[in-house]
Amino acid sequence: MHYKRILLKLSGEALMGDRPYGIDPKRLAEYAKEIKQVVDRGIEVAIVIGGGNIFRGVAGASNGMDRVQGDHMGMLATCINGLALQSALEDEGLHTRLQTALEIKEVAEPYIKRKAIRHLEKRRVVIFGAGTGNPYFTTDTAAVLRAIEINADAILKGTRVDGVYDKDPEKNTDAVKFETISFKEVIEKGLKVMDMTAFTLSEENKLPIIVFDMNTNGNLLKLISGENIGTIVDVK
Repeated sequence: MHYKRILLKLSGEALMGDRPYGIDPKRLAEYAKEIKQVVDRGIEVAIVIGGGNIFRGVAGASNGMDRVQGDHMGMLATCINGLALQSALEDEGLHTRLQTALEIKEVAEPYIKRKAIRHLEKRRVVIFGAGTGNPYFTTDTAAVLRAIEINADAILKGTRVDGVYDKDPEKNTDAVKFETISFKEVIEKGLKVMDMTAFTLSEENKLPIIVFDMNTNGNLLKLISGENIGTIVDVK
């Protein structure tokens, strides 16, 4: 697959590194270096990052908090992560823009599709914060939505697992990895790739999802270069 423009989806938990919560500066710097390698190859990069290392709306709701309030707190957590990632990327010499679905004009631009695309064309890394701006929607859904809007070639979901397996590889030593799998097969087998809203939206718009291990140095560049990294979920 040839990539001109990608959307990289990162989990907030990934930024914790070995910490129990928050942001590990070392992990942040590693991610920034990985992303720079790809930008230096001429690839246009947009990023959506979760906020689970700081706050999860669903977890808050399960403890009695109003779900809408909790989700808004989660959206603000993604903006904190977005600012941290923006700083790390700029330390690597990259030009960036943080756009948010909730207006925080003192620290970020409001999300505007045409401005986002123009930034990408100018080789700026665009970070999308605050999810979709709506409660009850995950950052997975935000990633798919933004990828469709900016006409990305694919969603690259960076995780701590190196692809999609028939069962949890962290618990089952006999788990089998798929190199490619269709959206239909993922649903039939009950596999977890993204939440169903995000997954369905991606399938309907024929937008492939590549699940890969972001924590192994060089994997992002290898994937972009065409090496067989991770699992491709596509329409077959």
